[in-house]
Amino acid sequence: MIRSLQKDNRVTKAVFAVIIGFAIISMVVYLVPGLYDGVVGSTPQGVYATVRNPGVWGRIAGETTQIKTTEVAQYAQSLAQRQNLPAQYLPFLMPRFEAQAQQVLIASAVEDREGERLGLTATDADVQHELHQGQLGQIFFPNGEFIGDEKYRAFVQNQLGLPSVADFEGKVRQEITSRRLVQFVTAGANVSDTAVRELVRKAGAKVKFDYAVVNSADLAKTINPIDSDLQNYFSKNKARYVNAVPEQRKITYIAVTSANLPGGKPQVSDADVQAYYNAHKADYHVDKQVKVRHILITVPQGADAKTDAAAKAKAQGLLDLIRKGSDFAALAKANSNDPGSKDSGGELGYVKADNTMVPAFQNAAMALQPGQTSDLVKTQFGYHIIQAEARDEAHDKPLSEVAPEIRPILEQQNGGKALQAFASQVAQDAAKNGMDKAAADHSLKAITTDAIASDATVPNLPDSAQLVQAAFTGKKGDAPRLAPAGQGTFAVYQVADVEPAHAPSFADWKSHVLDDYRAEQVPQMLQAKLGMLAKRAHDLNDLHKAAAEMNLPVKSSEMVDRKGNVPDVGEMAGPASVAFDLQKGGISGPLNAGGSGTVLQVTDTAQPTAQEAASTFATERTQLLDQQRAEMFGVYMQTLIDSYTKRGAIRIAQQKPGPAGPQPLGM
Repeated sequence: MIRSLQKDNRVTKAVFAVIIGFAIISMVVYLVPGLYDGVVGSTPQGVYATVRNPGVWGRIAGETTQIKTTEVAQYAQSLAQRQNLPAQYLPFLMPRFEAQAQQVLIASAVEDREGERLGLTATDADVQHELHQGQLGQIFFPNGEFIGDEKYRAFVQNQLGLPSVADFEGKVRQEITSRRLVQFVTAGANVSDTAVRELVRKAGAKVKFDYAVVNSADLAKTINPIDSDLQNYFSKNKARYVNAVPEQRKITYIAVTSANLPGGKPQVSDADVQAYYNAHKADYHVDKQVKVRHILITVPQGADAKTDAAAKAKAQGLLDLIRKGSDFAALAKANSNDPGSKDSGGELGYVKADNTMVPAFQNAAMALQPGQTSDLVKTQFGYHIIQAEARDEAHDKPLSEVAPEIRPILEQQNGGKALQAFASQVAQDAAKNGMDKAAADHSLKAITTDAIASDATVPNLPDSAQLVQAAFTGKKGDAPRLAPAGQGTFAVYQVADVEPAHAPSFADWKSHVLDDYRAEQVPQMLQAKLGMLAKRAHDLNDLHKAAAEMNLPVKSSEMVDRKGNVPDVGEMAGPASVAFDLQKGGISGPLNAGGSGTVLQVTDTAQPTAQEAASTFATERTQLLDQQRAEMFGVYMQTLIDSYTKRGAIRIAQQKPGPAGPQPLGM
């Protein structure tokens, strides 16, 4: 509940929809295969593409929209960041993100022009109204008061990463125009009750089944070729094994830790602590805060006056009991509708005046003194009773209080600097005199590893990942270098030897060859055995008997819907969805999931109850209507961009030799 009391996260979503949005365009762009079949030609330097109005007048007098290469790069980067991918994958995937960015930005430019042609372009007044009254208003106009030009500009530049307020408001204008165009184009979208009922039926249907499992791993164990067959396979697939043994390297390294520091660890003086405190005083400032607990009586969104009045009356009754001395925590446990705090007696912790809570709740909480209880506080969640347990006025923590926190920080900082300086000196000495002598001069030891691969670890180091990675980027004979090695350790290292990747002998690689041999044959065996099982089960009209004849296990599922997941079967929205089309007793065909396969027999079915159907009817109608709108708008945009393309209104910069045009992301 503490999170639900915080500002609605839809605000954050709205901000990012404006910044990198074009959400509808992003969806529709994949429905536009002809986008890149148009004109490719010269464009100004630094411009990826230009878009103008079609026709002669657009060529002569129309304004041209330029899509700069920097815009494409920035948008591609934002797409990549949203995927939260490991950094090492980004160089390989960025071309695909760039292709998507190109498609979205061109489609957006065309959409803007269509909005202008239809008179749907947002005005300055529309933008200001959106910023004030829309979801963004909670950020820029808290409590109805503008945060001020300076804070507004800082938020746009620092939080949103945009160069100026004008850029941000331009994107808000685009988002409003896009919304209007979608509404204009899809105004006629409609779905019948019959179609919605069928969707409700399918979504709510449940099924229970028995299933026999054919496991690929078990099949692989039955494949036991003789050595001559494996040798023949190895010879026929020489190209596959030409570099099967990866490159390996021997690394000579000297481990340097704080225990090796001449003179021991650096000491921290009181003056050092005082200087740090003076420089970081803001870190030890405590804002005014109030520790509170609360009781919530919820009021559903859109509730009528009668429901609201009943909730208010219940809350007032509880407040009256509290004012008469009843135990707040006990009342919270018994009555509060906040599942996140009721079991702890309504405890929420400290509230600050930092706009993380909804305004009404925050204002009431901050006004309380310890022991005071608020009047009823109304928010979009319902009625709250708030009680203050403690209060801290704004102040700076004194040095005497925070010195025990500062001293370890300085010890770590000073020790780290001293250690790195000492390790750098060892590396310099090793470059001049060799690894062994440098180690001996500093009472250290030079160690040479066995030949290791690029994903290996060095046992004697806390974390050798950076050392090994760096060693595989250098060459044998390079000067000694320095690398962090984890837990206050540095390693001075040098590549001692390199063993290039090479083909193994059959004897050395026999176990791998066997794995490859089996992996090549298992898919056909799996499909054949599944087909045999399915045929026999249909012939006998009994999966259990067919599975027993083939010595296969049979398992049973719970009653599951299309969102379910069954062990060895997988997601019910996948191949196993055929179960929802079978009658009780019906048997499926082979269901091949790659690693294993199944044949299933339905043992029970259930349709959604009238109450379940009624509860999801509105949601399913919205989903179906949204789908139809997306399809309508997709067709509209495809036709529109085809027209622009055929009439030469889209001009794309001449591409460098390589793959022909951007491709849709298959992620």
